[in-house]
Amino acid sequence: MTPVPTSCLFAAAQCCLSASDPEQKLALTRASAAAFRAGSLSMPANDVRVDPIETPGRPPRPVMVEPRQLAQRGLGSAEGRAALVHAIAHIEFNAINLAWDAVQRFPGMPEDFYADWVAVADDEARHFQMLSGRLAELGYRYGDFDAHNGLWEMAVVTADSCLKRMALVPRVLEARGLDVTPGMIRRLRAVGDSASADILEIILSEEVAHVAAGSRWFSWCCAQAGVEPELTFAELLDRHMHGSLRGPFNIEARRDAGFSSAELAHLGTLGA
Repeated sequence: MTPVPTSCLFAAAQCCLSASDPEQKLALTRASAAAFRAGSLSMPANDVRVDPIETPGRPPRPVMVEPRQLAQRGLGSAEGRAALVHAIAHIEFNAINLAWDAVQRFPGMPEDFYADWVAVADDEARHFQMLSGRLAELGYRYGDFDAHNGLWEMAVVTADSCLKRMALVPRVLEARGLDVTPGMIRRLRAVGDSASADILEIILSEEVAHVAAGSRWFSWCCAQAGVEPELTFAELLDRHMHGSLRGPFNIEARRDAGFSSAELAHLGTLGA
């Protein structure tokens, strides 16, 4: 087991966030999550502020490009299937960073907030490890395909507000996984890639709880701010998504993840 080089939760989060080597990030994440569960990581008093790390550690590859520059590959070849698995692995790698960033960026939250996002970081690390293993079986590794930086760009946009972060990262960007993953699973099974599809089944089932954590803390932040959650979520979508969010939406999974009937109805107005 990799030792955690600190007894402070926020400092541990920063160690995980700044690690650039994927294997080191995974090892530190597992060790930090285990230490937190064991009660070995303390939290500073609510009036203590930390200087958050603004740029997460990442390996030199994959090369970051604009989303429109990413090559489109069919699933009929091993390369095409590997490219899809790589794209999902990149999302999970970013999700590790996003979970730790929530821990280090927003001090003064209830302890359950940190417990939720430490658990999410641990899950995302396991997801990345499964996908990396599948990439190796297909003859590739993380970094062999280009990727884009959209998830972290939203982290920068929401860095000044936990309310905005909870609304726009777990409840928008990560929730897109709930919408699109079932179709990916069907396509992979159709071409006989049950190994990749089985991994995505696990990820899909666990991502519901991650989005639900976002819903829970978005509602908490709204209560603290004295604003109405459903109206606030609709306003944030209109302000920050610029009409880019389109269906179809996985209504059942989103409902399980804490979306209200009014929020689901608003999503339905965004078009298919």
